Amino acid sequence: MSANRNLHQAKTNKKDEFYTQLVDIENELRHYTEHFRGKVVYCNCDDPRVSNFFHYFAYNFRVLGLKKLITTCYKNQQMDMFSQHESERAIWLEYDGTENETGVPSVEDIGIHYLEGDGDFRSAECIELLKQADIVVTNPPFSLFREYVAQLIEYDKKFLIIGHQNAITYKEIFPLIKDNKLWLGITPRGKDMLFDVPTDYAKELVATKKEGSAYRIVDGVVYGRLGSASWYTNLDYRQRHEELILYKKYTPEEYPHYDNYDAIEVSKVAEIPKDYDGAMGVPITVLNKHSPEQFEIIWTTDRGGDGIIEYMKKPHDRYDAPVVGGKGIYKRIFIRRRRDTR
Repeated sequence: MSANRNLHQAKTNKKDEFYTQLVDIENELRHYTEHFRGKVVYCNCDDPRVSNFFHYFAYNFRVLGLKKLITTCYKNQQMDMFSQHESERAIWLEYDGTENETGVPSVEDIGIHYLEGDGDFRSAECIELLKQADIVVTNPPFSLFREYVAQLIEYDKKFLIIGHQNAITYKEIFPLIKDNKLWLGITPRGKDMLFDVPTDYAKELVATKKEGSAYRIVDGVVYGRLGSASWYTNLDYRQRHEELILYKKYTPEEYPHYDNYDAIEVSKVAEIPKDYDGAMGVPITVLNKHSPEQFEIIWTTDRGGDGIIEYMKKPHDRYDAPVVGGKGIYKRIFIRRRRDTR
């Protein structure tokens, strides 16, 4: 492996090692409690010694009515890469709700099992554990998000995971959103998510990045900032069926047609016209408020050769972005009103 590739991989690993805060886990998971009763939960990117996902499920095992909790931990075998784990080997544990006299389970009470391999979620032994699970909940490596979701779909698992909001437009992810097989969770909706980061990386952020952009300091503690992080899930919840209240009427002057697509431009989600039945290009933030009963998702602007929206294209030399009056604008998602929602 070249020195440049080593450096790139090390940087990627640093970005992947963001630990979700317990408050963010609690704020999101409280909306899905009915899904967990009698289920096996698998956290397959979580060292139970530092993972707040393990903490949440172990401490709320009986409240949620879980059947079993399984966690696996990845052990980084390349010592030049970023890892603060002390274990020489990858580990896994299984908890069935047995409590000690305090009623609070600990890793020691549950017991640690050692994996033969490095604990990579793609390994055969981790896949065998995945097969036992009903629901997967974790913060997977952002750099492997495509592969991670593909595995969950392949094994037909329910899931609630964290990813970068840009993943919405990945060619591997967007078709799942379009086909109502994956959607955004409840939080954050334009709200920053702050993550615990290892000490060395925190020092690097302070030395090289701008506060408020890449990190924030709260009560003297440096947190990594990912304002564009989102929850992704295929667990249903009540709020995603609440329809947007629309108040504006369509006029050609306010909603121009694109030069390169047969659709109108809607620059703000709140200004989607209530009386327009054709295709509309809207900001990707519409997915935070999307009700599958109210709007059909057609596709997103073409990044070259997907062929899905050929019928919407007008003769033009640009399709990577919608164009209005000769000027390209930011990526849009094309939607159309369901016929029975007026």
